[in-house]
Amino acid sequence: MWADEVAPALGPNDHNPAYIARKTVEQIQVVAPILRLRLEPDLGSLVVGEADRGQLFTVLEQRADWFRVRIKSDPETSAWALREPAEYGDSTFDLIYAAGDTGFAAEAIGATEPGTPAIDAARPAVPRRVVTLPPIDPEQLPPPQANLPRESVPIPDRWRLMQALGFKFPWYDPYNQNVLKGDIPVHEIGEEWFFTFTGISDSLAEFRSTPLPVSQQIGFRPDANNIYGRYDQRILAQNLILSFGLVKGNTTYKPPELEFRFVPVINYVNARLPESGLLRVNPQEGLSRETSFVGIQEAFVDYHLRNVSDRYDFDSLRVGIQPFTSDFRGFLFQDTQFGVRLFGNRHNNVYQYNLAWFRRVEKDTNSGLNDITRRLRDDDIFAANVYRQDFPFTGMTSQGTVIHNRNNEDSFRYDTNGFLVRPSLLGDARPRKYQVTYLGATFDGHTGFVLPKLRLNVSSSTYLALGHDDHGAIAEKPQDIRAFFHATEVSRDFSWIRLRGSFLYASGDKNPYDGRATGFDAIFENPQFAGADTSYFIRQGIPLIGGGGVALSGRNGLLVSLRSSKDQGQSNFVNPGLLLLGMGADFDVKPELRLTANVNHLRFDETAVLGALRNERNPDNSIGMDYSVGAQWRPFYNQNVIINASMSMLSPGQGLKDLYGDRKTPFYSGFINAILTY
Repeated sequence: MWADEVAPALGPNDHNPAYIARKTVEQIQVVAPILRLRLEPDLGSLVVGEADRGQLFTVLEQRADWFRVRIKSDPETSAWALREPAEYGDSTFDLIYAAGDTGFAAEAIGATEPGTPAIDAARPAVPRRVVTLPPIDPEQLPPPQANLPRESVPIPDRWRLMQALGFKFPWYDPYNQNVLKGDIPVHEIGEEWFFTFTGISDSLAEFRSTPLPVSQQIGFRPDANNIYGRYDQRILAQNLILSFGLVKGNTTYKPPELEFRFVPVINYVNARLPESGLLRVNPQEGLSRETSFVGIQEAFVDYHLRNVSDRYDFDSLRVGIQPFTSDFRGFLFQDTQFGVRLFGNRHNNVYQYNLAWFRRVEKDTNSGLNDITRRLRDDDIFAANVYRQDFPFTGMTSQGTVIHNRNNEDSFRYDTNGFLVRPSLLGDARPRKYQVTYLGATFDGHTGFVLPKLRLNVSSSTYLALGHDDHGAIAEKPQDIRAFFHATEVSRDFSWIRLRGSFLYASGDKNPYDGRATGFDAIFENPQFAGADTSYFIRQGIPLIGGGGVALSGRNGLLVSLRSSKDQGQSNFVNPGLLLLGMGADFDVKPELRLTANVNHLRFDETAVLGALRNERNPDNSIGMDYSVGAQWRPFYNQNVIINASMSMLSPGQGLKDLYGDRKTPFYSGFINAILTY
């Protein structure tokens, strides 16, 4: 017993100025992390409970180093505690004095009986306890703070902490805690379920000019004396994108356990062209077309199969209409299609992988959205890829890809405007099947680790296409597919300026009549390269055959593929190919304003197929020079309001002049696009 620490209590007749109508009660305060309370003052006695550091007890009796303490308001309910040496030279508890009785939250020691409430922390009209912390040796590390009694505010759960503290936000407020953003669980469903909603308004006004070869018998102008119509066109489009998500699990620290996603898109398009027979196959339907459509761009279930490490490396399975991108820049396949995808990562996210099968959904002709009212196309895509971080050196991400496309669409298909889209109006226009496998290697990152002084950003994609086409439309016989593609963009940042250089090569077909198809074509491209949709050549589809039955290139595409339609047509590996050499720059003038400028020189790789289709001599290889400028303005410094604007023009080279006539003025394209996000 530490006799020097135990002093006799002073009674009312002793001269104690601190005593006011209450007798002094000897107490103990737990210093050890855990104090065992026993039924009898014996180490072999039954343990009736445990107390944590900082708890206070009223002492009823003392036998040497054993103290009988009260654990409930009834004096007869007690237990024994042994005072013995503990860590850092302390004892298991200290002896203190306090005015008035002290209660203990019996639930903490597992001794509370039903109907016996524990004594709460100090409240008004209740004598405040005198709490003394155990002595601290300054030469030792300070022990943890004692779990002392304190005032507390009850809250329903940690998600609603702000509301419990008095902060209230409207349900429609996107900048603060909101159940529509998944900040708070949906309690009606369960504490682990979160709902997310995103609404996007995408408005477009576009003006352009493109060469329009039309048939003489459907021209409106009686004075027309050639096959080329007027060029100026106008398009107004509005998309309302509604995204609904229901997620199980806290995605802040780990992948979701289960996710349901549904994204419908409401589309309206008003188009006006200067010649008849271009918007619809029937020329009597006029020069303008107004359409609306509702497409389903996403509708999938994502199930978290398992975690494979303590770093939350995982495997997940996603089934339904879902987005997929085959590479960093969208050269080969970037679309939302119906499929089954197994994906995940390994080694602390150093490796990521995808194994997928997709059956392509038919597209609406005028909006380009998924049309789920029609049966799926007989067009399958099997994809496998793996990403590796920091390979072949730090700062570079590499990807290996194998994609197989099996197309068995051997029947005729007309779009909603009456034009034939499968097969295309090339050669004998007979239905065809093909199978092609793409082998790809792509890289994206920076060279700071190997070339620290240059500080270059590099993005590169290379594909080899190998396969078989059972019927070449021009050769009128089967053909083996052997095609090649490569694109590289190198850039460097100078403070608020990024300079870019671009190179692209897509092989063309030198002889359309032999048994080899060597023109490269993608599955569904959407390239983010060389100016992307600010570039005239990438943004605009250029018709080649009257009425737009076959286009030189598709809208939002780089490849000169000679397809009937990028959305609904088949891949075509007998095409002239493309060579692009470009330069560009991005200027972050202000945090909310970015300007961009691009210049691209374009050439056909081979032109024999163009001469065969036109039954003319082969045109020149020069397509022309593409100039574009653009601006992006974010007035609120975020993604809620984005205004995009661009102006571009294509100065025709000799090759386009051979195809469309010696036009004196360049083709132009301009648009303004407003994106509002909630």
